[in-house]
Amino acid sequence: SKVTVSVLNCHSAALPVQHAFTTAPPMASKYQRPGAPGSAGVGARRKKKFELSEEQRQEIREAFDLFDTDKNGLIDAHEMKVAMRALGFDVKKDEALRIIESASNDGAQQITLYNFLEVMTERISERDPREEMLRAFQLFDDDNTGRITLKNLRRVARDLGENMSDDELQAMIDEFDKDQDGEINEDEFVGIMTNSDDF
Repeated sequence: SKVTVSVLNCHSAALPVQHAFTTAPPMASKYQRPGAPGSAGVGARRKKKFELSEEQRQEIREAFDLFDTDKNGLIDAHEMKVAMRALGFDVKKDEALRIIESASNDGAQQITLYNFLEVMTERISERDPREEMLRAFQLFDDDNTGRITLKNLRRVARDLGENMSDDELQAMIDEFDKDQDGEINEDEFVGIMTNSDDF
């Protein structure tokens, strides 16, 4: 429905760089049928490598390019720290330096885009999807009430340039408001994000 699309669009647009990282990573392993290439027999598990979506790769490239100020294809620890923060990861400068040193074989003080993509792929694969959803919730809940109200949705719609009436915004709340209190709490919000096909 239009209302569902509106909620999901608000969610994505409210997270300019982080929105791509709020989805759960694919299943880490799958059963294979016996005799399939790479299988070790009946009941064997093969671990599937986590891969970024093309949208996530593009966001990482954009963050890297933005902080590669001298355009030499390298960023230093300070630039990496800021780029990672833009992607939703808070790291200290000394941690960024350690990451660079471990990612480069020659002990360089800078990191390439290729190595930065590898580092970010690992970081993203380790994220907790529920934690990411709660971060998204906090972007809506700017007054820290633990609930998304009509006032919150009005602000988000305005910030996104959406021209929606209060009736349309309230209809969005009403559609997903399981406990019928006129607001969206954290659990209802997580339900929207994890079961969006059901809404």
